[in-house]
Amino acid sequence: MDRHGVARLWLFLGGLSGAMAVGFGAYAAHGFPDAPEAAQWVDKASRYQMYHALALLALAGLQRGDGRLACLAGILFVAGTLLFCGALYGLALTSLPVAWVAPFGGSAFILGWLALAAAAILEKRQRE
Repeated sequence: MDRHGVARLWLFLGGLSGAMAVGFGAYAAHGFPDAPEAAQWVDKASRYQMYHALALLALAGLQRGDGRLACLAGILFVAGTLLFCGALYGLALTSLPVAWVAPFGGSAFILGWLALAAAAILEKRQRE
């Protein structure tokens, strides 16, 4: 996939993820009148999902040249959203024992931000 295709992918996934975050956030505010802990899990998941949806949108605009590290950051942000946010949504909405997945998603988020930082450093070096 060329850089324009990757940028479109991040734009699509960022938009979809942002929409989902808003929907889940609204559900957290109104859908758990008798389950405050579940509401907190969904609220936290929707906030993290929105942060990383915005990061994906930024990646769409930053996709230049080779951009392997920026692409890796996007992959890790998506993986983090699926694992971390998905685990919290799963805890709140089902009885499945999925809490053990959340730390892997959190680690993916952290690694994604580090990949983005490394991309900034390496891109600067390549231009010098």
